[in-house]
Amino acid sequence: MLGVMSSGEALKIAEEKGLDLVEVAPNAKPPTCKVMDYGKYLYEQKKKAQESKKKQVRVTVKEVQLRPRTDTHDINVKLRNARKFILQGDKVRVNMRFRGREMAHQELGMKVIQDVIKQMEDLAQVEVRPKMEGQQLFTILAPDATKIKQYRKEHPEE
Repeated sequence: MLGVMSSGEALKIAEEKGLDLVEVAPNAKPPTCKVMDYGKYLYEQKKKAQESKKKQVRVTVKEVQLRPRTDTHDINVKLRNARKFILQGDKVRVNMRFRGREMAHQELGMKVIQDVIKQMEDLAQVEVRPKMEGQQLFTILAPDATKIKQYRKEHPEE
């Protein structure tokens, strides 16, 4: 803390020390500046940003598409894939697409979606309840860490 001084004096002090004068808070009255090595400061900021980026977990949303007339065996195959996605830590969007006259029987699609949710509840939790969007009925399932841990204890071979 060197106190309030003119910018010329501050620049002179910075040059004597072989450092840069960096404006930290330009909107303050009077503006606040720091005497520092600006290159080193930028380098440290970049390193902090990289470090925080490493710690971030990217969650992707995988999609499983169904139709109201999809057979139970085919649904089971798609659910097997959905289980793999959930175990890998991805969210799963279960999408039921209606075409033509199928729109008149949306309750059948809702029943299939509810069955899917019931079969997936040992690994996932419902993040978005089933809802219609245009000609599609969808829900989003997110991995539940405690359920996955319990599942892995019971099924160590997977």
